[in-house]
Amino acid sequence: MLEGDVPDLTSSPDATSLTTQRLLLRRWRSDDLDGFAAVNAQPEVMRYIHNGRTLDRAATAERLATYQRHWDEHGFGLYAVEIRETGELAGFTGLAVPTFLPEIMPAVEIGWRLGRAYWGRGLATEAAQAVVAHTRAELGLRRLVSIHVVGNEASARVMVKLGMSLERETVQPDTGRQVRVYAMDL
Repeated sequence: MLEGDVPDLTSSPDATSLTTQRLLLRRWRSDDLDGFAAVNAQPEVMRYIHNGRTLDRAATAERLATYQRHWDEHGFGLYAVEIRETGELAGFTGLAVPTFLPEIMPAVEIGWRLGRAYWGRGLATEAAQAVVAHTRAELGLRRLVSIHVVGNEASARVMVKLGMSLERETVQPDTGRQVRVYAMDL
């Protein structure tokens, strides 16, 4: 850790970044902590994430360290999403192993979380489409899933725009929330 509570998020030399018309998807940096903590502090943003509680700066630092370990272990992960025009951190989009839903394992999930100010502009779809294209071209995965917490219809719309189809409905064991699993072959 750097400066006591900021994880070392130095990117490895082979780290991947993706660029879209409006976005830069990149590995996390240590200076992303405050921007991402601001996203995680928004109740509207966190409403459908895990137990619905916001995260403070320390909990966000722990998440960023977890994201870094995921990249190191799997060679893919969640990208920081930066607005190219302004350099602002909007949130994340990328891939993770959804161990929180054991019944669908083994699987790789595509997901996203953007700050409230970035909703309704097609940014989640734009970023997720770039991740899907990269996954098809470079990662050799055959399938992706995405977990829709029932009620989060905006997220479900992104899944459909990506070409995903509803595969099953179930309950997330650690929260008891109703979820729908969307999937797509690559």
